[in-house]
Amino acid sequence: MTEAAYQAALLTGSTTRARAWRLTRRDGVVLAFTDHDRPLAFLGATFEPRAALTASDAAASLGLGVDDQDAAGALSSAAITEADIDRGLYDGATVEVWDVLWTDPEARRLVGLYTLGEIERGDLAFRAELRSRAGGLDKKEGRAYLATCDRVLGDAKCGVDLTPATFTGSGEVVAVRGVALEVLGLDSYPSGWFARGVLTWETGANAGRKSGVRLFVPGPDGRQALGLWESPPDAAAPGDLFTVTAGCDKTWATCRAKFANGDNFRGFPFMPGESFPFAYPTPGDPDLDGGSLFSDTL
Repeated sequence: MTEAAYQAALLTGSTTRARAWRLTRRDGVVLAFTDHDRPLAFLGATFEPRAALTASDAAASLGLGVDDQDAAGALSSAAITEADIDRGLYDGATVEVWDVLWTDPEARRLVGLYTLGEIERGDLAFRAELRSRAGGLDKKEGRAYLATCDRVLGDAKCGVDLTPATFTGSGEVVAVRGVALEVLGLDSYPSGWFARGVLTWETGANAGRKSGVRLFVPGPDGRQALGLWESPPDAAAPGDLFTVTAGCDKTWATCRAKFANGDNFRGFPFMPGESFPFAYPTPGDPDLDGGSLFSDTL
């Protein structure tokens, strides 16, 4: 790259500048676009002219100011597709923004490095937020004081082992009705056991993907009903195999009774509620006997 050549061209009043975007998805796929009317080749990629992406201007600021942009484009089968967005392939993708001389693409300057943020889709187009690296400094870090647990079931701080059959079941889809699945193989589990759990598709069009489980109800005919929070990116079909993990509602009672994991509970179940500062004693109140305000079975 010859940024010096780019700067020298600017000093001559050159008007052969173009804007280029190099998008790298988390799976390693690279897409490249330019607002020039012909393809440009550099960095081992061919930047297609207005193939699928254009971006708004952003004012660069000194210091740690957040310099965000919007990117917009058409949902094109040859570039950015609705199906790929549905699959989450663009979540967290990196976008390099270049100023380049189209007469000499080796003379160029990197003007911004962004992360692809929230994506809004229409029928034929999409709009995505480009978040600058400084935007990461706007994130709120640390833990919040909540009555419920803030961990993901099965992670290192939770400590629950989800591999035993008690907490992980396997099944097969026998019928699909929108987000409702009729399945076989989960007849040994009680109602609600997998609610708020995670279903992992083992076969079929969604193999390797995960879906959140909203409800689980055993049926009288040996079949079970699984309700998903949303439809998977590709349609599920009878015969698809899956595994599903038990769900957790993040409460102290569930942590103790269902997972026997109270020692690792990461919430604050005894934290006073919003009404506590305004409470006052009343005659005959059983909670004002001098004992603990909390039951051991909470």
